[in-house]
Amino acid sequence: MRRNRGWYDSDHMKRSESTLPFVLAELLPPQLHALCAPVSFGKGKRLFEIGKKPAFMFFVDHGEVTLERLGLNGASVILQRTRHGFVGEASLHSARYHCDAMAVADSTLARIPIRELRSAMEQDSVFALRWVAMLNREVKRLRMQCERLNMNSVRHRLIHLIETEGVQGSYPLGSGLKSAAKELGVTHEALYRCVSSMEKNGELLRDNGKLHLLKNPTA
Repeated sequence: MRRNRGWYDSDHMKRSESTLPFVLAELLPPQLHALCAPVSFGKGKRLFEIGKKPAFMFFVDHGEVTLERLGLNGASVILQRTRHGFVGEASLHSARYHCDAMAVADSTLARIPIRELRSAMEQDSVFALRWVAMLNREVKRLRMQCERLNMNSVRHRLIHLIETEGVQGSYPLGSGLKSAAKELGVTHEALYRCVSSMEKNGELLRDNGKLHLLKNPTA
């Protein structure tokens, strides 16, 4: 049974002030649990802004959050997209946030105080090792993302995304195909054409906010 959804209650006999997503509860030491507050952000709301002094990082339990920065042409460039996991972890040892964090769908998160997290890491070497292991997994995910963006065709990028970041051949679209297009580094028109073509060929099914691979696509 998957345990990466839902909220952990440190005392299920009576509702405690410390409720966390299971993954976060297993990662953080108990003394931090009560300091992590559940928060909600509506679509279009900012979690934090570039240049501000970091006070919190966030863990996305439900919804979708992007890290963005303005490019040279003035358009927003998406640096990271998170549907379940940390946002702002790079700010742990930074004097300023280096990008904006935006909820692109209604989102439920845990807000984690950076100062207390840093202190716990300095005092608890076992927790520090767990944190390093989590960062290693994130590095692997980002490497796969880089590999995907180096692929020439939209189709190959889409298949790679579903196979590496989906579950059993199914990938949740979150805020839609436009959002997925940004993650793939292509225009939404190009992704629409690709999805339509794969549907006609019987390779792909779009249903209930998910993309499903129906068979092993040919190269």
